[in-house]
Amino acid sequence: MRLYEYEAKKVFDTVGIPVPKQYGIINSASEIEKLEIKFPVMLKSMVLVGGRGKAGGIKKVSGKGEAKSVLEKLFKTKIRGYPVEAVLVEEAVKSSSACYVGVTMDPVTYNNVVIVSSSGGVDIEKVAKEKPEAIFKKEIKENNLLLPGSAANELSSLLNKDLKLDSVMEKKLADIISKLYNAYQGFDLKICEINPLIITPEGPVAADAKIVLDDNALFRQNELLKTLCISEKRHDVAEPTKNEKIAQSSNFPYVDLLPEKTVKEKDKLYVGLVPGGAGYGIFSIDEVSNIGKRYFGGRVVPVNFMDSGGGPSQERVSKMFHLLMDYPLVDIIITSRFGGISSCDIF
Repeated sequence: MRLYEYEAKKVFDTVGIPVPKQYGIINSASEIEKLEIKFPVMLKSMVLVGGRGKAGGIKKVSGKGEAKSVLEKLFKTKIRGYPVEAVLVEEAVKSSSACYVGVTMDPVTYNNVVIVSSSGGVDIEKVAKEKPEAIFKKEIKENNLLLPGSAANELSSLLNKDLKLDSVMEKKLADIISKLYNAYQGFDLKICEINPLIITPEGPVAADAKIVLDDNALFRQNELLKTLCISEKRHDVAEPTKNEKIAQSSNFPYVDLLPEKTVKEKDKLYVGLVPGGAGYGIFSIDEVSNIGKRYFGGRVVPVNFMDSGGGPSQERVSKMFHLLMDYPLVDIIITSRFGGISSCDIF
């Protein structure tokens, strides 16, 4: 589950990672009038996808009049298909340089890995592809709960070859790296990164923040979720849809494959899927999509993923069917199952 930037910065603040001053979250342009602001500030669209800056979702403004004009445009913007419904108003921090610091798990070795680069503020995947020598990685093979000081100092020193900081600032950089790793471990995170980590005269500041929590460990993070006022699970890229909330309350996995406000096209057939398991669910999506492309010119569209699990009750299956029967987009429902796992009588 991915956090919004302002939520991730609350996490950073609790572990001692400096962040810019946040003036508030607003949901309309007129709300800027209620905030006591020292300009310039950054207006940052709160959507759970990357590329906000390139899409025009992050703007620096110098006065209230300019801010209101920019906000009116932002609230009409969609970033990768997701509407901007909230904007973070944040202090604009001056910087002399910037870098990238992140922690995640290596999918090959399953070791935790700390990644740093002096190329901060740009797409790190692009840097990895075009300039791999600019990225340094340190695998933490012992899965330490706290980052060893030697590892933090090594990574800080590697960054400083390009940043050219004094010894005091290099030590502060090592401290940020340690705190980021410790937050990653302490809060059961899948991804924890700062891009950019900007260098100011006072020290490094996290100008942006990305955190993705491990869904399988959410039960251990009730206190964190309570602090962030998060009461329900969300996706890595969006809030749950109406259908997904219904499914959550009924305790079965469900994912909408189309945006919530998709407009139905008359020449297309929209297929709802009630499979007997996760594997069947993925297979059904692929099969409907492939058949639609091969024989119907792409006019057959799967609308959902769903998983009944093994041996579901009649009540659960009924709720699954009713969810799709009440979904106006759905034209037809297809169900598939393996008789050895689920009783076909239930369906």
